[in-house]
Amino acid sequence: MSTQYDTIKQAADCILGHLNGLAPKVGIILGSGLGNVAQEIEHPIVIPYADIPGFPVSTAIGHKSNFIAGTLGGKPVIAMQGRFHYYEGYTMEQVVLPVRVMKLLGIEILMVSNAAGGMNPAFSVGDLMIIRDQINLLPNPLIGRNMDEFGPRFPDMTRPYDLELIALAREVAAGMGLSLQQGVYVSCTGPSYETPAEYKYFRAIGGDAVGMSTTPEVIAARHAGLRVFGMSAITDIAREEDLSDDYVTDGEDIVKAAQAMSEKMSALFIRMIAQLPL
Repeated sequence: MSTQYDTIKQAADCILGHLNGLAPKVGIILGSGLGNVAQEIEHPIVIPYADIPGFPVSTAIGHKSNFIAGTLGGKPVIAMQGRFHYYEGYTMEQVVLPVRVMKLLGIEILMVSNAAGGMNPAFSVGDLMIIRDQINLLPNPLIGRNMDEFGPRFPDMTRPYDLELIALAREVAAGMGLSLQQGVYVSCTGPSYETPAEYKYFRAIGGDAVGMSTTPEVIAARHAGLRVFGMSAITDIAREEDLSDDYVTDGEDIVKAAQAMSEKMSALFIRMIAQLPL
């Protein structure tokens, strides 16, 4: 058993000590400005990251640093208010640490969200995009000795995002009268925003939206056998042809745009979770 596994197990045991018998089946990672979901959790148990041994603390704009456990849509869940990004200086082991901890807590499904720049010409600010696939331009979190406790050396990534969960999202959204986009999410290191030429390149290789997170967590989740659903809030335009001479990408504006969309995403997630056969 590795030292890293010991760290993960110690963190999971600490969290279990706070859950009062609650056994979460769904884990949720909330992206920049998308904390509204956590506010809807009933009978919340708040566990600051600072109280968990071996845990870093999120420093990104729009991210808090808590786990919140409770019930959502009548199902036991645990949500991350704030994720860890590679650009913050954390190792990939630290970036995916919460996913592995949640796996040990017993979750079966991971729902991830992020704020992203829309590169697809059909996208507009304010759209919600189901992530159907991804292009990972960050270091792979599985590099190094394989953690056999979680999964195989060479995990399959043919379907990183669960097709049944995508179908459920579309069904639920239709019932809400909510239109959803669907596309490929590209992740890069940040923290600088991308150049117009980079946007053009990412679009050329098949990307529809771009951001600085998510793909490492999804890789770790699939390695551990978790089902994954992902959604991007399109918070700004990331298309070379649409950038005016005086356009500037502003992080504060992106968080504000995500906050404006948080209520819609929250309602969708809650209704999806309520229909999960857990």
